Amino acid sequence: MAKLLGNVRHSRKAQRRAYQALVLVSVLTLAPTTWAVLYSAGHREVADTDGWLRQVPDLGTALVLGARVNGEEPTPMLARRLDIAAELYRAGKVKALLLSGDNSRVGYDEPTTMRDYLTARGIPASAMVLDYAGFDTWDSCVRARKVFGAQRLTVVTQLFHLPRAVALCRAAGLETYGVGDDSAKQWPAPTYSYAVRELFATGKAVADALVFKSDPVFPGPPETSLRRVLAG
Repeated sequence: MAKLLGNVRHSRKAQRRAYQALVLVSVLTLAPTTWAVLYSAGHREVADTDGWLRQVPDLGTALVLGARVNGEEPTPMLARRLDIAAELYRAGKVKALLLSGDNSRVGYDEPTTMRDYLTARGIPASAMVLDYAGFDTWDSCVRARKVFGAQRLTVVTQLFHLPRAVALCRAAGLETYGVGDDSAKQWPAPTYSYAVRELFATGKAVADALVFKSDPVFPGPPETSLRRVLAG
């Protein structure tokens, strides 16, 4: 009997420890996302809602974050970001479009594809500045400030990504407002995978922005192209 009671106590202790470990893992997993949501609160707007353009402050520059392209065509998700940026430009909310994406290998060029998409829709190339080293959100935000000299901007992406994007740009020292849309819901399977990815990406983002204060992969040299567009 004593042995049986001992086994029961041991089993309950193991269950309690397992539960505590599960709670700890859950807290650590969700803490970065909670930070991003809270730190970006009041600095986000959903595109395509009634009067959304009126809610966006005039910050001069739209930072359009890159996403996958197929050859010389943007994916539907990236195309929607570019459409929002075009609406901001036509409404006079921004004077410059900073197109930040990946051009790390031959034959793959997000910023140029983004520019070509916008020029085909009537946005002048003279209003665009291309950042070929926006390899992730943190790099794009830091380079916007340190390389291109931005001080305030509107960051454009999808809703699932928006809290992280706004929080990181603010952590990089930029006055930031964010605009996102929910077009990703048209593709349920990718949306679920992006949501899961976002949990881990936000954890990395917190490490980059708050713990290590990481430099971007390519930190410079400084450029004056964005300042010229804003001044012109």
